[in-house]
Amino acid sequence: MHGLTALELARIQFGFTVSFHILFPAITIGLACFLGFLEARWLLTKDTVYRTLYQFWVRIFALNFGMGVVSGLVMAYEFGTNWSFFSQFAGGVTGPLLTYEVLTAFFLEAGFLGVMLFGWSRVGPGLHFFSTVMVALGTMISSTWILASNSWMHTPAGYAIVAGKVVPTDWLAVIFNPSFPYRLAHMVIAALLSTALFVAASSAWQLLHGRAVPAAKKMLSLALWMVLITAPLQAVVGDAHGLNTLEYQPAKIAALEGHWNTAAKDDKGGFPLIVFGIPDMEREETRYAIEIPRLGSLILTHTLNGQIHGLKDFPKADRPNATVLFFTFRTMVGLGVLMILFGLLGWVLRRNGVVYRSRAFLRFAVLMGPAGLVALLAGWMTTEIGRQPWVVYGLLRTTDAVSAHTAGPVAFSLALFVVVYFIVFGVGIRYMLKLASAGPVADIHAHGHAQPYGPGTVGAVPAAVGAASARTAMAPHGQRNS
Repeated sequence: MHGLTALELARIQFGFTVSFHILFPAITIGLACFLGFLEARWLLTKDTVYRTLYQFWVRIFALNFGMGVVSGLVMAYEFGTNWSFFSQFAGGVTGPLLTYEVLTAFFLEAGFLGVMLFGWSRVGPGLHFFSTVMVALGTMISSTWILASNSWMHTPAGYAIVAGKVVPTDWLAVIFNPSFPYRLAHMVIAALLSTALFVAASSAWQLLHGRAVPAAKKMLSLALWMVLITAPLQAVVGDAHGLNTLEYQPAKIAALEGHWNTAAKDDKGGFPLIVFGIPDMEREETRYAIEIPRLGSLILTHTLNGQIHGLKDFPKADRPNATVLFFTFRTMVGLGVLMILFGLLGWVLRRNGVVYRSRAFLRFAVLMGPAGLVALLAGWMTTEIGRQPWVVYGLLRTTDAVSAHTAGPVAFSLALFVVVYFIVFGVGIRYMLKLASAGPVADIHAHGHAQPYGPGTVGAVPAAVGAASARTAMAPHGQRNS
């Protein structure tokens, strides 16, 4: 860390903590919806396969939920310690939005989470299903408020600047700012897609190890249907999000496309899509560029001869880091294309009746398990790094938002976070993967049967997770994004 400034260290620290945190809410959102579907199907059909899958995945949900809450708490403190001038400037907007998240989503989740996790033997099936639905609804409401706050930082609206601070003048405009609908849809679909790939990987692992039971086949089937639906839908939403970004943050689009000159055209008009290259911020060019003529115009302007602003149209001080954005964006898009192909391949194999027996496809499903989360991280980096050098786009620069610290304390806290996070969350993630790889088959063997509503089911959730989930009702919750 030698030679880094306090600003650079603070940015690295927040990027590190948010990168860990965002993984857990994504799985929480997806699994909450999945559990609601499983319990609904169990109540409607009385098919014990759905009950078995619910009791298997609810344990992973509880563990993931607890890690999401704990990792989110750290971010709330970072706003006060490392980004105090941002809090002073924009707290009039971000503070109430995060408070609304606590008053609505957190109270809803905290009120029903205990019933969902421990009430299978204590309440009737109707109330238990209602609790599951309320927890799932809470995760969606939480995402709405968090994304409203973050989207406002990208496309601020409904405000006035009074005495150097942001004052809300129209809360509807603040919440439903220009980028909010696109970013909320993009995030929720990413969560559902990431969870579907995680579930598919778990079930494929079971089938590869000879556990060809109805539960493993059922969750693979459900996961593949979700991938088949959400992967192409995400591409459509991503395109709309890109057009919105082109309108409100054109420098970001120029950077992630690696385009420097507005008027640079190939011999047929329009501008090319740069498939590969290395954007050079000093030389103001994309080196070793491999281009497809006119495709860039077609994608970004939906015409063959449209143009976008090149990075040279923007002052150097206002340009985001094109070198980083170019590759994070292509990582996200490349994995997205792979997900679409995965979904289509699963559909073809299903029609041919071999989807559960093709070992090559099952291995592919296991490898695709982390793809959704990696794409989510790449997309988040593209969004947040692309906003630079602004914290609140066009209003507050990152250099003006950081607290007046020296580099030493920030470096020490960053090093401490790295050690603690890799130990604590490394153990948690490893245990979660162990549960997922064991599968519902192991659970049936352990208990002799899949447990119904009734006595003896409290142990379905690990005790440590139960204690952690109980503590969430007493913890400050402002920056959790689950």
